Amino acid sequence: MSKKKNDNQIKKPMREFIFQKRNYQFMFIGLAFIALGFILMSGGGMDDPLVFNPQVYSFRRIRLAPTLVLIGLGFQVYAILLNPHKKK
Repeated sequence: MSKKKNDNQIKKPMREFIFQKRNYQFMFIGLAFIALGFILMSGGGMDDPLVFNPQVYSFRRIRLAPTLVLIGLGFQVYAILLNPHKKK
């Protein structure tokens, strides 16, 4: 009887990762959206600070880029909350 208990104690369960391949795929998609949003926000520096450049308030920088960043953050939250072990 004691040998059975010792055998069970010796065997250690395999470690299981919390995130699976599908979680990481959504995380990378989210990171790509966030990076693209920040790239679209960048640029447009002015040489002369006394000259107004209307490109600062373009659709790309005010609407599109922040929207992409928020979509990327949404993907990140979904990737964290996604349960890959759940069967449909």
